[in-house]
Amino acid sequence: MSTPLEDYALLSDLRTGPLVSRDGSIDWLCLPRFDSPAVFSAVLGGPDDGRWKMSVVDGEVVGRRYLPQTFVLETTWRSPTGTARVTDFLPVSTQRDDLVRRVECLDGTVEVEHDLRLRFDYARATPWVRVVDHHGQPALTSLAGPDGVLVTGPLLGWSDDHGDGVADPEAAVDQPGAFTAGDQPGGLRAPRLTGRFRLDAGDVRDWDLAWFPSYHEPPEPIDVDRALAETLRFWTDWSSKVTIRTSRDPLVLRSMLVLRALTHGDTGGMVAAPTASLPEEIGGERNWDYRYVWLRDAALTIEVAVAHGLTEGACLWRDWLLRAVAGDAHDVRIMYGVGGERELDEKVLDHLDGYEGSRPVRIGNGAADQYQADVVGEVMIALGMLRDAGVADDEYTWGLQKSLLRFAEEHLDRKDHGIWEMRGELHHFTHGRAMMWAAFDQGVRAVEQHGLDGPVERWRELREHLREEIETRGFDAELDSFTQTYENSEVDASLLQLPHTGFLAYDDPRMLGTVARIERDLVDGHGLVRRYRTDTGMDGLAGDEHPFLICCFWLVEQYARSGRVEDARVLMKQLVGYANDLGLLSEEYDPGAGRLVGNFPQAFSHIGLIRAADALADVTDD
Repeated sequence: MSTPLEDYALLSDLRTGPLVSRDGSIDWLCLPRFDSPAVFSAVLGGPDDGRWKMSVVDGEVVGRRYLPQTFVLETTWRSPTGTARVTDFLPVSTQRDDLVRRVECLDGTVEVEHDLRLRFDYARATPWVRVVDHHGQPALTSLAGPDGVLVTGPLLGWSDDHGDGVADPEAAVDQPGAFTAGDQPGGLRAPRLTGRFRLDAGDVRDWDLAWFPSYHEPPEPIDVDRALAETLRFWTDWSSKVTIRTSRDPLVLRSMLVLRALTHGDTGGMVAAPTASLPEEIGGERNWDYRYVWLRDAALTIEVAVAHGLTEGACLWRDWLLRAVAGDAHDVRIMYGVGGERELDEKVLDHLDGYEGSRPVRIGNGAADQYQADVVGEVMIALGMLRDAGVADDEYTWGLQKSLLRFAEEHLDRKDHGIWEMRGELHHFTHGRAMMWAAFDQGVRAVEQHGLDGPVERWRELREHLREEIETRGFDAELDSFTQTYENSEVDASLLQLPHTGFLAYDDPRMLGTVARIERDLVDGHGLVRRYRTDTGMDGLAGDEHPFLICCFWLVEQYARSGRVEDARVLMKQLVGYANDLGLLSEEYDPGAGRLVGNFPQAFSHIGLIRAADALADVTDD
């Protein structure tokens, strides 16, 4: 059985985001970027698909935590002979790609054991490993295609793929390049790097895994003490700038930190999650790659960033948007690569077994080619909030927004795939139409309230046209509810976002009727919200899925802002209880099995938590 998602911790250096299990196994690591091919893919297969497990022999984990307001992970192990502390982190400020693992023996004596299996390109490229002299110390280099990895620290030994023939690393200290295996001179193909190291009380050992282009020289040795101090300072300085106005400070701050951790420090692009193909249904086919920048997710992040005093970070994403869309505003994509790339072709990795047998394992995302009508509205709302917060537009940022509104007008009557990226037939989704209304509403507000230029009369005309259309075709008077699409009478959890657009009030009778239908048709016996009914065939996929956490938080927000405060409190308490011991949430939750499912950690879920907490704080003392 695969490691439960709630047993994983996230690390981040604002370039990539590995997952570390409670028992010390790094089972997912993409280098050098979030959307780069994985070096460790064990989470989507097994140990030999790549991992780095470091554990205390005969020990057990008695505690773990993030050092306050950081992504530096501290795990405490206890064995029959002693206690050790493991500190895992990615240095933030070095402008290089390192993964550092430090072990300190706190008392007695401990033995630390390594099992390191480097497998490049999602375990499709088999590396060659050799011992090198690195600034007077033996180290290991692993090379395959464009990728190189340098491992420094007490030297690991090696064995073949089957764990046979373990070699003594000390024998290679004076013989750099002496890795051999049969008739493969100069290196060992696909080794399993191993080693046991004894530490007495007060001893400290450091290991560093550093990525570099294989055609460059390996990087200089890292100063671990300095890198750790700088990393702690970076995260705590950033955290100190977050304004929080709720009693749920730790949860909200951790969620804000997750959003920052998923944002690339150089480009400003925020990935929806650092993982790929973790299933929405265990054993099912709903397995998607979320390591890309959705305009919607990033726009919602701008909103919570502005609401919590982080306008500088919001501007970073706005600048990313300018570069990504650039002169192609006539062909706006719903998602891009971390650097603004447009080609995100979806592929299946047949050689990986998938998380708990959930196949296919997909990388890339075919939804990148979809048209989703809500995206321009999401972006315009976010940029409108940034403008209202005092960040003025210049000719470029406002010019981009006018181009986005031209794009929306050009596609005014076009059917789309909807917010949930349906792979079935196209429809006019009511949520998408309301977001188009919001886009033109933001354009009108920008002219009327901020003195910007634009065809405001035309935008008013389109806004009113959409309002009349939505109220006529997107609302079923007999059912007293807005509908999922103009063509059916289903409900969809995205309808909970209608008040957020400004289209109507949270306590509007039509909204309350819609909520009543969502409670009847989409809320399960545990009080959790599904996105839509999968048994209608709307999404074009087989199987089912579990309740979607952001939709559950949207219901909390709706309850709070429409006067159902106690219902909001009860549901909020339930939802935050699903976070793991480090405060991390995945995409969905399986209440029957009591476990997190879907890609992890998920920006959407943490955005939902922040907004729900803010909504409760606005109407109560919570």
